[in-house]
Amino acid sequence: MKSFFKTLVLALLTLIVFSAPGFAGDTIKIGCGGVISGDLAPYGISALRGVEMAIEDLNAKGGILGKKIELLVGDDVCKPEIAVNMATKLVSDGAQMIVGHVCSGATIAANKIYKDAGLLIISPASTNDDLTLKGEHPNFFRTISYDGAQADLMTSFVLNNLKVKKVALIHDKGDYGKGQMELVRQYFETLGGIEIVLFEGVTTGAVDFTAIVQKIKRSKADLTMWGGYHSDASKIVGLIKKKRVKTTFFGADGIIGDNFVNLAGKYSDGVYATGPNDTSSNPLYIKLTKKHQKKYGEDPGTFFHNGYACVQALANAAEKAGSLDYDKMRAALVANKIDSPLGPIGFDKNGDVVGAGFSVYQVQNGKYVQVN
Repeated sequence: MKSFFKTLVLALLTLIVFSAPGFAGDTIKIGCGGVISGDLAPYGISALRGVEMAIEDLNAKGGILGKKIELLVGDDVCKPEIAVNMATKLVSDGAQMIVGHVCSGATIAANKIYKDAGLLIISPASTNDDLTLKGEHPNFFRTISYDGAQADLMTSFVLNNLKVKKVALIHDKGDYGKGQMELVRQYFETLGGIEIVLFEGVTTGAVDFTAIVQKIKRSKADLTMWGGYHSDASKIVGLIKKKRVKTTFFGADGIIGDNFVNLAGKYSDGVYATGPNDTSSNPLYIKLTKKHQKKYGEDPGTFFHNGYACVQALANAAEKAGSLDYDKMRAALVANKIDSPLGPIGFDKNGDVVGAGFSVYQVQNGKYVQVN
């Protein structure tokens, strides 16, 4: 009888230990949330491919802490309300850390779930300042710089390089787009020398943007700056060119990449945008690009390398911490750097990336070319 009870106690203790966070199952589960359907799917798919490739590479070397990595994927369609439900499912399915999301509004909404669950999240693409600078998302990190850095670069370039006088600021009313243009307005007000002749939001996904293009024309803006994504921007740029409105178009990283150029076609030439620094000479960047080309038959999308770096950072933090403990992993993220396809990067105490920034690009002959 004593032997029976001893065996029962040992069995119960074993069950408790291996049911605790960080010990459950034979794999470590990474959740990846982002937009993988709809107009903005190319951004999320590019990041997801980076995550998948990083996991493949890690699993080939033994995974994380001696356990293979299992990937859980969710689609938020870039909508906050869907992101919340999707995040809830990832958590209920046992995700132990998160890569995502792509759209800032979706990230802010979903992180209410992740934060309550005590999960670290690293985004390859969400740039809204509030995610790191307000202190409301202590579990959040990102491998892309924040909107304030973009706004600083954009406004300085406009003032010093484009030398325009009148600027129209338009946006898609979202956390990312509207937030970006509000920052741009603030930076222009600080710099001086620029007149904001229009500040207005549009309905994303609209079929016809004639009304806003007419307002831009009446405002006589030398430059139109856009806060939002490539699908709306391509329609607006096309109308601006067709109606021969004399204004230059300048967007943030929401329009960087082939997605905008393919949709806008010939009307994309001359458009400016800010985007992550060009790290195409980095050896790991080159290696991963070739691997992507071989696997998918095309060049990587906008956030492929950022997605890869997200997984690298999480894996490195877990190994340095020696566990999946939240506090230990967070401390390890801040204390250590990784050799990523973006170059050597780390994170500051707020969760912002250190070692990666933005550049200015212009579409020339159908391709974005770095001009600053």
